[in-house]
Amino acid sequence: MNSPVPPVPAGGGGSARGRSDTFASLRVPAFRALWWSGIFSFMSIQMQFLLRSLLAWDLTEREGALGLVYFCFGLALLVSTPLGGVAADRLSKRSLMLVGQLVLTLTAIGMGAAIATGVIRFWMLLISGGLQGLMFGLIGPARISMTTDLVGRERVGNAITLSSLSLSGSRIFAPSLASLLAAIAFFGLAGAYFVSAAVATVSFILLLPLPDTGTAVSRAAAAAGSAAPVSVARRNPLRDIAEGVRYASARRNLRRSILISTAVIMFGFNYIAFMPALVEDVFGRSEIFVGLLTTATALGAVPAAAFLASRADSSAAGSMLIGLGFLFGLTVAGLGGAPTIWVAMLIAVGVGAAATGFMSLGQTLVMRFSDDAHQGRMQSLVQLSFAGFGLAALPVGVFMEWVGQRWGLATMGAAVTVSMLTYVLTAPRTGRSEVA
Repeated sequence: MNSPVPPVPAGGGGSARGRSDTFASLRVPAFRALWWSGIFSFMSIQMQFLLRSLLAWDLTEREGALGLVYFCFGLALLVSTPLGGVAADRLSKRSLMLVGQLVLTLTAIGMGAAIATGVIRFWMLLISGGLQGLMFGLIGPARISMTTDLVGRERVGNAITLSSLSLSGSRIFAPSLASLLAAIAFFGLAGAYFVSAAVATVSFILLLPLPDTGTAVSRAAAAAGSAAPVSVARRNPLRDIAEGVRYASARRNLRRSILISTAVIMFGFNYIAFMPALVEDVFGRSEIFVGLLTTATALGAVPAAAFLASRADSSAAGSMLIGLGFLFGLTVAGLGGAPTIWVAMLIAVGVGAAATGFMSLGQTLVMRFSDDAHQGRMQSLVQLSFAGFGLAALPVGVFMEWVGQRWGLATMGAAVTVSMLTYVLTAPRTGRSEVA
């Protein structure tokens, strides 16, 4: 399938344009279907993330246990993401997303059934987190690289930011809905999981009519004028992974974009894992407030994503990435110093705005600096940062048990800030505004 808009040169340095139409990519029908599917998928995932944390805290009341659940998620993501990136470059992206969404749906049904029948055990949370990590490794690179196929390179920043907008929009009400359902006796945690499964089913149905855009390899061969069929069955996936790492390492802008995304997400995003401990242990509030605090982050993320949608493809993307990275570090540290739950909610608005903007621009720059044949693998390298944040959750949880939640959050924010300072101070003298 040809891109609906003319592409920029492969591996090009990005657009020099300024602002564009905020909702330009949604005029492409196939991307619009993918976008709506993403909304329901993100809703289900956000609900399951919060429910898993609530259940882990209820069963153990230990920060280390919360960290262990996310550790299993990160370990599975670490294993599956590189293979998912290769698969996105070699196989049908539509099929990969369908398989991943189906497994996520069945996992939610299984967890709900285990709770409803009273057989739930902590180890089931570890398996659930692991399965979600495995499926993320399939869905993530396929979804982002298919976005480029559907809207073209000139709109990829706009499309990725709109995808972040759908993620942020789902976070406005999905966590609050999950915590509210969990608190209602009629639903409880089991009913909340079943609702999450129903939402995931809607996402699966919306994926069914999507076109199969073909593989990056076949498109690259067509662009080169090759009429011979491209065989990928005999390609060694480990060699493909190694070749992707060499490709990224040899390109300075691409390498720097991947490294800073990895550092910021790995060090800073663990604030999500410990929200139940912060709300219930530090502020002495009920699980409903866990959902409200998560919703507060989304209230900042939505306007940030809407603002960046018309600017993500501009030459100012690199400078905005730097500013948002520093803001993210400061606001995560600020959560640790919040004197009340209400002040924490105000700070969480800034956390959400900075996190969403940073992720969107980071993914945009990686897509900008990579060619068609490597986009799945480059996105898998970015997604490995989420595996890193999951793996870091266990030692962070143990650290928090030692120093407390407040000092733990302050340390996480400081690590993000130091990463951004290192990134800025080591930037080449030329091209600072472009790369980030």
